[in-house]
Amino acid sequence: MAQTVNYKAELVGVFGQPVAENPTIVMQEAGFQALGLNWRYLNIEVAPEDLAQAMSGLRAMNFKGINLTIPHKVEVLKYLDQVSADAALMGAVNTVRREGARLIGENTDGKGFLRSLREDAQVEPASKRVVILGAGGAARAITVELALAQAAHLTIVNRSAARGQALVDLLNHQTPTTAGFVLWDDAYSIPPETDIVVNATSIGLYPEVSAKPRLNYDSLTAHMVVCDVIPNPPRTPFLAEAEARGAKTLDGLGMLVYQGAIAFRMWTGHEAPVEVMHQALARVFKS
Repeated sequence: MAQTVNYKAELVGVFGQPVAENPTIVMQEAGFQALGLNWRYLNIEVAPEDLAQAMSGLRAMNFKGINLTIPHKVEVLKYLDQVSADAALMGAVNTVRREGARLIGENTDGKGFLRSLREDAQVEPASKRVVILGAGGAARAITVELALAQAAHLTIVNRSAARGQALVDLLNHQTPTTAGFVLWDDAYSIPPETDIVVNATSIGLYPEVSAKPRLNYDSLTAHMVVCDVIPNPPRTPFLAEAEARGAKTLDGLGMLVYQGAIAFRMWTGHEAPVEVMHQALARVFKS
């Protein structure tokens, strides 16, 4: 009997504006190829006013899922059939998966950070005291996941009092942790009892590769784990300052890979080839 032929590729991708420089495609395509999956990841530029039509097209063309990046992570909520509890708490979705005809919103950013913290840094967040620099989308995803993982206390340091306090109120009222806000109007000193420090801002992201958060860097100590969400370049000046003081460091490349690996599993049902995906992204950021 002749072998069944199937030339139909399964489709996933990202909706955003802009998306031309989004490197997720490199990581996901490397994963598909490593497992011999006939899947394709597409970078699709979608203007804000076209998101409703894009989501209808996703349904009509039977995409298996989609990532959302700027500016769609919040607006997409109105076009989904269901949103996971943690993504609803964050108020943002970066990954959509399909269950039959239903589209379900997830947020893998914070989950990627936690997996990197646990697997790469060998640190369990439960009972830890954490300082987070920033209160934007990355900070929101990371702090909610840290809170749900039983972190003891979260300090949000941010230049906007309104945004920082709003995140603290969310954490205190809707998660099991306790949180406090510090206005970032000067060089901030990390409290000595801190276990984990996270730069959740874009300070240091390419092309501003020499920039670093405004801190008293001598307040970093060897017992702290210092993390950056910046994947490009992976070794930021912020992390270099921490390393010089003996702290264990964790770069943003692991977080990016793990959040993509979680989406890969949601879409395909297969465990992602994490090392293959990590190497693919590392090559991009070194080029």
